[in-house]
Amino acid sequence: MKIAVLDGYVDEPSCLGVPPYIAPYPRYIWGMLRSMRSVGECHYFTIDQFRTDARLRTKLANFELMIIIAGAIVPGKYLGGVPLRPGELPEVAIANRNILVGPITLELSDEQLPDQLEVIEYPFETALYERLLEITRSKAGPPDLNRFALLGAEVVRSHPDFPYVVCEMETYRGCYWSRCSFCMERFQHRWMRPPECVLAEFEQLYSYGVRHFRLGKQSDFLCYMSDFDSPDPVPEPERMLNFHRAIWRLCPAINTLHMDNINPRTIATHPEASRKVLKTIVEYQTAGNVAVFGMESADEKVVEANNLAAYPEDVLFAIAMVNSIGGARGTNGMPMLLPGLNFVCGLIGETKETFERNYAFLEELLNRNLLLRRINIRQVKILPRTPIAGFGYRNLKRHKRYFKSFKRRVRENIDREMLRRVIPYGTVLRALRCETHAGKITFARQLGSYPILTGIIGLYERNRFIDARVIDYGMRSITAIEYPLDINSAKMYQIEAIPGIGARNAAQIVRNRPFSSMDDLKRSVSIPIYNKLREFVCVRS
Repeated sequence: MKIAVLDGYVDEPSCLGVPPYIAPYPRYIWGMLRSMRSVGECHYFTIDQFRTDARLRTKLANFELMIIIAGAIVPGKYLGGVPLRPGELPEVAIANRNILVGPITLELSDEQLPDQLEVIEYPFETALYERLLEITRSKAGPPDLNRFALLGAEVVRSHPDFPYVVCEMETYRGCYWSRCSFCMERFQHRWMRPPECVLAEFEQLYSYGVRHFRLGKQSDFLCYMSDFDSPDPVPEPERMLNFHRAIWRLCPAINTLHMDNINPRTIATHPEASRKVLKTIVEYQTAGNVAVFGMESADEKVVEANNLAAYPEDVLFAIAMVNSIGGARGTNGMPMLLPGLNFVCGLIGETKETFERNYAFLEELLNRNLLLRRINIRQVKILPRTPIAGFGYRNLKRHKRYFKSFKRRVRENIDREMLRRVIPYGTVLRALRCETHAGKITFARQLGSYPILTGIIGLYERNRFIDARVIDYGMRSITAIEYPLDINSAKMYQIEAIPGIGARNAAQIVRNRPFSSMDDLKRSVSIPIYNKLREFVCVRS
């Protein structure tokens, strides 16, 4: 039997699987297939490969089974890949038998599903495993995601971006708060993974060549290994310290170790225990890390109407604590750990005043010199069987102009200034991975959690890693020049882009090349021009 796993990518509140990220789901499914002795030939593909390769589509049409993973529940703008869209399902489901899994199943109605598609509702793992046993006529043990994670780890080597992938690591499922009106975590079965199982998965992935990890698939990383039955679980500093030490003992040459979600309520409710865990995160995880807070709204009436976890004063307290512990700059040029904020618009109780409160909250952060690495503003996505489903999208429609105005003001007045403070002019960002081109600009990012998009002046091949010095700012991106830039081989437009040089000086420098040393360069230009050049360039033989 020929079986394909088609990764249509997921983006949900507690899990990211859009390249360069790879979610746990493909690994779990691959592990299921590996556990079944009667399964034959298996292949892993991404939706981007499917779209661009006609030969692959012809090949898949002859497969007996295709398992399609999809679901961008909190969609955004992506550089590394484009998630599968619901409208693509009819042309994707081309195998003899097609099974759809993932969070996409929470939002699709029967009318939106093609006839040739079998749907297994989210969360899908146990039901999918039982269905695969039935289809393949296999005999195997009971479903065990920890075992599947180890058996399926090898699939990461089939990802088109390997080895430049970030493995999303699941620590637990569900949310101890689990009351927010719109959140999909309520559909999860609570499950805390034993640390020894997570560590075993780290070690297995590491053995296959993975060097970039994010502890991302959980609602609040501070509460990993805490009492899940408590309404306000207390972080476990000693256990978290031992867990982080074990990661590095098993995987000593990790390049990236980041995390994702933290509930600011935990920090506000248990400040001392939270402080200790945050210090462990800063000490044992790598620079450029982001603790994303699901604030959703700075309007207390909206907080109460939607059962949100944290009030504005809780979030402010948490932001200040993370800044004080994680604000120092790391070896890659980024602060060690900064908070991020999520705003959700269209919630119950929202008014025009809500948008003003949200904006005023961000202005207060600037006035207090508190830094945010990321501000995410999105419209609520309403899923069936959530409390907000009965309320619907009425506030999105009613407040559309307020939403657009709020988002524009934040991007123009808050984001750019925040970027200047987080990454000051002249900062050297290390290990930027080149990805795409536009004109004479190469877009690159560090591998990690919510990396800043960097437009590097010049054309560099994909997957080249370079260092670059920051020279300018967009609303959510920066412009930089390779550092150090070889003055003898640089293009004239690259030299011209160095602040204070300009076209005429750049032309003169190009005419006088090659230079044998920095002193030789110094003799060929004026002292003011040399002083500007020496911050950016070198002379290579």
